Amino acid sequence: MADLDRVREALRASMTGWATLEVRGDQARVTPAPDLDALSAHLDRADPTWALTWACDSVQPPVVRAHLQLGGLTREGLATAHTLSDAKLAALADAARLYGVAPASEGHWVEYDPDDGANTTDLDAEAPLPTAPSAPPRVTEPPRDPQMEKARRHIEDLLEQLKVAGRGGEAARILMRGYGETLEESRDIYKRLQTLLKG
Repeated sequence: MADLDRVREALRASMTGWATLEVRGDQARVTPAPDLDALSAHLDRADPTWALTWACDSVQPPVVRAHLQLGGLTREGLATAHTLSDAKLAALADAARLYGVAPASEGHWVEYDPDDGANTTDLDAEAPLPTAPSAPPRVTEPPRDPQMEKARRHIEDLLEQLKVAGRGGEAARILMRGYGETLEESRDIYKRLQTLLKG
């Protein structure tokens, strides 16, 4: 098992990127996030067995989960952001927070250009590295509807069956927009997957 202090230091050192959480006209709210290239290099040294996987809960609005396995522990970060790639970075930052690496700030408003994205140039020059929180981090996820969670589990079970049956690619096309925003949408997706499995 890797030393958790080394793991935290590796996470802190990789927090040199930015995720755009939201855009309002010519302004964007950004938050510190890991730079994926730096993260890989730092984590390889801290824990050669580390692993990172992603799950997309919704394409629009972009909602992503990051499952980060480090130091013998697995933590899941959840985030929504302006784009899927930004949601991935924000979810990864959320997972880092659960390892005890909190960003130095909760976010900044910066200029935004649709072609160039968020202008973080000034922030890059002055942003301190994330710090270890003084209190244990709290998981702050929105409350979940138990019926939606049950529907999600049923869909995931059916998806596993479809993968075994060699129909995972077709199932992935059905799930491109996620598992559904409402219980009715989730039920419809489940029925479509069931038809695919039977057909």
